[in-house]
Amino acid sequence: MAAACAVTAAAVLLPLAQAAPEAGRPAVVHEPGAVAVAPQTPWTLTDTCQDPEASLRPSAVDGPTIERIRKAGKLVAGVDQNSFKWGYRNPVDGRLDGFDIALVKAIAKDILGDENAVIYRAIPTSQRVPALQDGRVDVVVRTMTINCKRLEDVAFSTAYFEAGQQVLAPKGSPITGYDASLKGRRICTAAGSTAETALKAQSYGAVAVSVPNQLDCLVRLQLGEVDGIITDNALAAGQAAQDPSVRLVGSPFTREFYGVAMNKEATDLVRRVNKVLENYRAGGDASPWMQAYTTHLKPVLPGVAGPPAPKYRD
Repeated sequence: MAAACAVTAAAVLLPLAQAAPEAGRPAVVHEPGAVAVAPQTPWTLTDTCQDPEASLRPSAVDGPTIERIRKAGKLVAGVDQNSFKWGYRNPVDGRLDGFDIALVKAIAKDILGDENAVIYRAIPTSQRVPALQDGRVDVVVRTMTINCKRLEDVAFSTAYFEAGQQVLAPKGSPITGYDASLKGRRICTAAGSTAETALKAQSYGAVAVSVPNQLDCLVRLQLGEVDGIITDNALAAGQAAQDPSVRLVGSPFTREFYGVAMNKEATDLVRRVNKVLENYRAGGDASPWMQAYTTHLKPVLPGVAGPPAPKYRD
């Protein structure tokens, strides 16, 4: 299992669809060689802006970003291919699948009339913001938490899922949660993630280990190179489903919301994605959101009643 995961993790930087990129865009999102040890800007988990989940009101009016995407004929989406049930390679047919991928398809269908008109680009956690700022992707749909620090650099849609940070550890481990039981333990987080920031802010004496992607943490846990993982409980539920020898311990110690991230200047795209999300949430148990949840997440993350309610700021 570990060897298979390692092979998958090593492939994260490959372009996921062979299609002509838009002029002026690099064909592949490359990971810097030192990303795992690159210095991170310190920030706390306490948001200082008001209502970070509040986004621009939805609109179907076309703007310059929408026109550019239509001219290119493809939506370029930054995704994960290693997060089971969120963005991963389906072992049955080898295609990208998951809750986040279903949302990408809904956005492409609305803008381009074809859910398959997408160039998928796998990007590590730490490259989500740079990929948007550099114009290498149009959207990032990759279990990305909305917070004030990130809002300085990118724009977000309204929230499409609620999660929280939690500890993943082997069954039988003395680790009991995000508490003093972490002392002296090697705890893995993805570089640039909320979990990494949490551990820097309050380590409980843990030895922090930073890696480019969430799946790298699971591989290291399987190899005995770390003692536990801190990540979103929604992601961790998928990892626990992949490996029954690990389990979530303690309780979630944050409340976080995932959003679709976009370039700050692409306000027309932000409004359009929020319009897509309005339709995606509509219909109760028959909504596209609930259908995607039932298909992808309910088996590993039961008990979710529905999507978070949208907040708007204009």
